[in-house]
Amino acid sequence: MTTADLHTATGAYVLHALAPAERTAFERHLAVCAACAQEVRELAATAERLGLAVSATPPPQLREQVLRQITTVRQEAPRMPPAPRVRAWSLRASRLVLAACLATAAAFGGIAVWQHQSAEDARSQARRAERQAEQRAAELAEVLAAPDARTVTAKLADGARATVVVSEERDRAAFLASALPALPTGKVYQLWFDDEGKMRSAGLLTDSGGTNAVLMEGAVDDASGMGVTVEPSGGSPEPTTPPIGLMKFPT
Repeated sequence: MTTADLHTATGAYVLHALAPAERTAFERHLAVCAACAQEVRELAATAERLGLAVSATPPPQLREQVLRQITTVRQEAPRMPPAPRVRAWSLRASRLVLAACLATAAAFGGIAVWQHQSAEDARSQARRAERQAEQRAAELAEVLAAPDARTVTAKLADGARATVVVSEERDRAAFLASALPALPTGKVYQLWFDDEGKMRSAGLLTDSGGTNAVLMEGAVDDASGMGVTVEPSGGSPEPTTPPIGLMKFPT
């Protein structure tokens, strides 16, 4: 690199855009050039402030795009009085560099707004899910503690033990099971109301195995019992496998 090149490499040096050999040459120059050292400190401080202005990670391609743009514009040499033509060219170059900086800052700001909105959406969804879980837990407790609650217990075909609690007053039923075998990936336990031989979905077990206590989805209505089947993940509109358990509601 020539001496003139070294004087214009401050911006590329701060952005870590110099090749290893050029970086070594510039650092030797930096040790003896007070003007370049001052400019490097100022550019580094500016870059640091821009980096702290937002709490967002820019897309990987953004740095390469900015670096490609600034390579088309030579930086004005520090504290070197230019000729009239050079002065006009440098002014245009400064405006281009400023435009690139503003575009970068705008991109960072847009990313920050998007990430902030995404975080707010995630927090809102988490709060809704928490409220729904609390409501389901309260409704389950009400059925289990209902004065007219009736209970029936049976053993399922896979060795698990299940209990159904029905409240006619609340028109709801709760299902409790222990020692349910864990299911393979892509399978889930599904509950069903037995409406005189026609099976009506009553929800899925959130845990594929172990111990479960859930409020069955929907009203009991005229259902005479319930069943449990193993279904594809997400459930089925009607049973696709033989039930591992059928239980009559207590009368």
